[in-house]
Amino acid sequence: QLQLVESGGGLVQPGGSLRLSCAASGFTLDYYAIGWFRQAPGKERERVSCISKSGSTILYTDSVKGRFTISRDPAKNTFYLQMNKLEPGDTAVYYCAAGHRPGPGLFCAANSEYDYWGQGTQVTVSS
Repeated sequence: QLQLVESGGGLVQPGGSLRLSCAASGFTLDYYAIGWFRQAPGKERERVSCISKSGSTILYTDSVKGRFTISRDPAKNTFYLQMNKLEPGDTAVYYCAAGHRPGPGLFCAANSEYDYWGQGTQVTVSS
């Protein structure tokens, strides 16, 4: 069984913070490009952040720059999305993902290259 298990979602007031965790089992995240995605009702899935296998490339969608941080903890085979200064527009189901990008691992994976997905965790930002 190769899977990603998410945790950390919940209800938070605007301006608050949450940290999402994504723990891998059955495979080692060191060998994968990873990313976080979100999907709000009636909207397409959006890539929030990604990091290449090598760590050379880290990207954020414009709406979360300066507020969200992606990170990895190889010792725990886990990666995270730290979300600060949350806004109502951040409300969505968040998914973690891991995949293979062809080549030396210098770039984030394309959306179609993510092979493993978390089950999703709801983040609701509301007062």
